[in-house]
Amino acid sequence: MAKGMMIDTHSTFMGYLLWIFGFTGAHRFYYGKPISGTVYFFTLGLLFIGWIVDLFLIPSMVRNASLRFRPGRIDYSLAWILLTFLGLFGVHRMYMGKWITGILYMLTGGFFLIGYVYDFWTLNDQITVINARES
Repeated sequence: MAKGMMIDTHSTFMGYLLWIFGFTGAHRFYYGKPISGTVYFFTLGLLFIGWIVDLFLIPSMVRNASLRFRPGRIDYSLAWILLTFLGLFGVHRMYMGKWITGILYMLTGGFFLIGYVYDFWTLNDQITVINARES
């Protein structure tokens, strides 16, 4: 890779897809903004106003996420899809190679939802650590 080139770790398409559910904060969690994601979740996207504004902010969120998070074997978009739709069953953890906690999630409903919520806050960092370790 040439010096100064940046690899997008987070997809623009996925951001807009999650933006459709943006009043839940889904796109903000995806781009590594768990605090504002939580605020959006509890305020319906800041009463839908922030949600509309974010339609125009997604390209900058892609750039910021690509600067913060490390590319590698684990694909952020796939991990987020697995967490969002199958997280209670631990499939995202198994995808990342965390088989023991993945099986425990499957048996306990994501550690009784607490682990599931924890992963919404930390998934990007978990993937970055794995990708950095493997490069």
